[in-house]
Amino acid sequence: MSTPASGIGSRDFEPGTVWLVGAGPGDPGLLTLHALRALEAADVILHDALVSPEILALARPAAQLEAVGKRAGRPSAAQLRINARLIVLARQGLRVVRLKGGDPMLFGRGGEEALALAAAGIAFRIVPGVSAGIGGLAAAALPATHRGIGRSVAFATGHATAEGDPDWPAMAHAADTLVLYMARSRMAGIAAGLMAGGRAAGEPVAFVTDATTPRQRVRITTLANAGAVAAAIPPEAATLVVVGRVVALRDALVPWLQTPPAGRVPVAIPVSGTA
Repeated sequence: MSTPASGIGSRDFEPGTVWLVGAGPGDPGLLTLHALRALEAADVILHDALVSPEILALARPAAQLEAVGKRAGRPSAAQLRINARLIVLARQGLRVVRLKGGDPMLFGRGGEEALALAAAGIAFRIVPGVSAGIGGLAAAALPATHRGIGRSVAFATGHATAEGDPDWPAMAHAADTLVLYMARSRMAGIAAGLMAGGRAAGEPVAFVTDATTPRQRVRITTLANAGAVAAAIPPEAATLVVVGRVVALRDALVPWLQTPPAGRVPVAIPVSGTA
């Protein structure tokens, strides 16, 4: 008997092509069907550090796994080297998956890899994934938007580049809710910039670490205390920061939040000076 997924196959994953695949925020249940089919068909998978072992276990047993993830403060593969590796493998006639946490085109450098493949004449496909900035918030009972208090949301990276830091005072009023990636180590300066731009010192802030996994934790504090709270978070924890009034809604939602597929109810860690 046919199933809803029976028509979603990997027969169009041709040898000598690359699929840029989003692995979602961590929970294997949040993979898309296309992502699962890609894992089952790939000859080689170049994966990020944030992709969980449970997701990698879904790969075809004969598939070659290569870790090319970049984690702050740790040795990692240079982006140009990753681009070159994708091209080399595709030219060997292999089915290549570039597996990224979240969505490949949202702070995943998927655009850079797609441009490199296009320049080399390598056909590719982009398989969207559930971004941690959306799925991770939902798993932690944090609405990204809410009528009346959160009518807009902006996603930004806290990671400094050669071009300098983002203009945090200007970012202060970019949206009602700010979702920040890779911001933990720079949170004191970011918070100061947002307050300089007009965000209230008492505005609630949530830190969501290892979202959708059994290790998920949620810390609630205020913008004024955000730097100190961030400093206490283990550096190896993948961390999202949420700034906005929507954070205050979490208390009403958590008591009724069902246990997620990861097997544990998300835990809020009390922080002194919370809103």
